[in-house]
Amino acid sequence: MIKRFIRRVLGLGSAATLRVPREKHRLARAAISQGALKTCDGLRGAGFAAYVVGGAVRDLLLGIEPKDFDVATDARPEQVKPLFRRALLIGRRFRLVHVMVGQETVEVSTFRAADPETAEKNEHGRVLRDNVFGSQEEDARRRDFTVNALYFDPATEEIVDYHGGLADLRKRVLRMIGDPETRFREDPIRMLRAVRLGAKLGLTLDPATRAPIRELAPLLEMVPPARLFDEMLKLLLSGHASACLRQLREDGLHHGLLPLLDVILEQPLGERFVTLALAQTDERVRTDRPVSPAFLFAALLWHEVLAAWKARQGRSERPLPALESAMDDVLNAQCEKLAITRKLTATMREVWSMQPRFEQRAGQRPYRLIESPRFRMGYDFLALRAASGEVSADVEAWWRAFQQADAETRKAMLMPETAPKTRRRRRRKKPPSADTPQTP
Repeated sequence: MIKRFIRRVLGLGSAATLRVPREKHRLARAAISQGALKTCDGLRGAGFAAYVVGGAVRDLLLGIEPKDFDVATDARPEQVKPLFRRALLIGRRFRLVHVMVGQETVEVSTFRAADPETAEKNEHGRVLRDNVFGSQEEDARRRDFTVNALYFDPATEEIVDYHGGLADLRKRVLRMIGDPETRFREDPIRMLRAVRLGAKLGLTLDPATRAPIRELAPLLEMVPPARLFDEMLKLLLSGHASACLRQLREDGLHHGLLPLLDVILEQPLGERFVTLALAQTDERVRTDRPVSPAFLFAALLWHEVLAAWKARQGRSERPLPALESAMDDVLNAQCEKLAITRKLTATMREVWSMQPRFEQRAGQRPYRLIESPRFRMGYDFLALRAASGEVSADVEAWWRAFQQADAETRKAMLMPETAPKTRRRRRRKKPPSADTPQTP
């Protein structure tokens, strides 16, 4: 409190001295979405401050089209909601307002304070509760990286920059606000975010920001699995998954998330398979085509399933029960690290279970398989395995042709049925007749 009072009295860090005019940053009001502009104008019309903040400002300055726009204000949530016809209060720990303008949803947050002395933390320094309202300067200080603490004022087209984020963007540097070790301890997820943003935006991690990551990596094991899953999904669907996973491994962060990466990268087939899967995913994201998280996680975990399956068959277990057990083993172990949803794991199981069925190309089995709701995903997985050299390209080519062929061609393509093994039927003993003498 004393430090904040002194700063206010001396005018240190006041917004007036940190306002950067448009001619120095080139970001115009026209680049902001209509929903965000109407939200800011509505707040300002009611006498409140309103800024477009965070990732949208950062992306626009880098020439990237933002996916959404967030607004920060000094108005309390209960003051924001009545100003807009379509608005919802959300959140438990810290209340936010979702303002709907046409098809767009703008998230409005009230400036928050960050007081490390009063925030509730656990024994490792992770912040458990610090959601209190504050000033714009306090709100900027509690944000993670300097490039995320930029506030654009649509009314004046100025950017408010408390921590040198504009300079860091020009230098293509990702730098933590405050002491990196303390900030990573407050929220270990920031280590994953640093990797994701660095890869996505082409920014180099500041040496001081990067220094404590390897040592603090074990803190990820204390983060709730659901949060880890959400952040991992963002990382894998960033359009730069390959670069992100390489960086995770270099910084030692993968042990708490995907420890199988070490095993995969030591196996030529496994490395090629995962590399192809990630490259395909990145390409689909960049071209705005749909991506299935289930398919991606199925690809990442497949070689663990494959290894467990082979080990069980080596212990004389039957193939299909062995595969079911292998899937159980891998998913149970992985879901302790990442809370992969049941919906995703059910789809992953279907994709994995199809793989041995692609070897069966006789009788009615191909017809039944091709009618499966997940056939296309299963086939794409087979194609990935063939491209990596794991299965014969002839098998993939057969299924590619079979699914496109007409009825007569399909019938001609079927492999000959192998003769089933005939069981020796045990001769049933005839019951003794009435004339047959009984042995005593």
